[in-house]
Amino acid sequence: MRRMNMHQDLHLHYPGLSDLRAAARKRLPRFVWEYLDSATGTEATQRRNRTALDRVGFLPSILHGPLEIDLSTQLFGATLPLPFGIAPVGMSGLIWPDAEGHLARCGARSGLPYSLSTVASQCPEDLAPHLGEQAWFQLYPPKDEGIRKDMLARARDAGFKVLVLTVDVPVASRRERQTRSGLTQPPRLTPRLLAQVAMRPAWAMGMARQHRHEGGMPHMRTLDKYTAEATGESRSSTAHIGYLLRTSPDWDYARWLRDHWDGPFVIKGVMRAEDAQPLETIGVDGLWVSNHAGRQFDGSPAAIEVLPELRAATDLPLIFDSGIEGGLDILRALALGADFVMLGRAFHFALAALGPTGPDHLIDILKKDLEANMGQLGTPDLASLPAARPLNHTAP
Repeated sequence: MRRMNMHQDLHLHYPGLSDLRAAARKRLPRFVWEYLDSATGTEATQRRNRTALDRVGFLPSILHGPLEIDLSTQLFGATLPLPFGIAPVGMSGLIWPDAEGHLARCGARSGLPYSLSTVASQCPEDLAPHLGEQAWFQLYPPKDEGIRKDMLARARDAGFKVLVLTVDVPVASRRERQTRSGLTQPPRLTPRLLAQVAMRPAWAMGMARQHRHEGGMPHMRTLDKYTAEATGESRSSTAHIGYLLRTSPDWDYARWLRDHWDGPFVIKGVMRAEDAQPLETIGVDGLWVSNHAGRQFDGSPAAIEVLPELRAATDLPLIFDSGIEGGLDILRALALGADFVMLGRAFHFALAALGPTGPDHLIDILKKDLEANMGQLGTPDLASLPAARPLNHTAP
């Protein structure tokens, strides 16, 4: 009963993702908030993602009687209880202490995919005890073949089953808000940042405990094995030690990974329908439709706008992200051709807002939102979603 009352209380105070986002902003130092929330350029692509999603509508159903809603879905031969999972976020541990651990355990509890970034603040070995069956490893591509082989072996040995190659970061992006906040890579506690940290005691104390041997700030632990010591080179606010090991992958690189990974292999950052068939030829198992939530290129169309073209071009599973803010957005993506949806920022808003209980609460929010909207549509399961309809305008 106490647990039920706690969940009810959370829904009273944080009924939607916007509430979690607002609470997260109050609990994070400014430079951390800007890192999590910002996009690149004028952030026009980020706004386009939201506007385009709002233009996707449905006709509600009437007189369909009571429904028993089934939210399960199939992906890579497994039955998942819900049609969404936890996307990778670089330097996740900067956002909240032990973020990767909290999110990995949440994924294991819920049976949903959890994705670890190559440039997270914990490494595959750290998370091995906490992973569930749906553990995905997102690769920023190392240039050196020896490092590449070793990194894949480490991910495999730790229990990661799905490999995700991110292909839409060929160069460092320029995120102006992040730069203005004073954040550097790797993060260093300058007097300016210390002043921001002092205003957020919960974040500060948690970071001090989690990273007491690292000067109170996280770093990219997966890369420790390959860098004997800091190079001391001057870098921009969006460049870091990871770029010394990374390359801009080509088609041969993707083929090499396919040959050296024996599980599902996904390409993340696909936006052009003409790339689908060549990727099928390589032997990839899924395409991840994404514009990196507007964090890399500010001249991109909304990801939801290109989703139908990619669906028409391939029978491969399509994973989708970029701009998702609730259950209705998930249904919009599924109706336009996605097989599965991933959320990155949202889970970190939840974690920053509520600590370890936040990600579970977000899952409950999304589940309830999916059920409510499917009830309006008269749709008992995801396979019978009605066709989406374009809306002529968005609400003010």
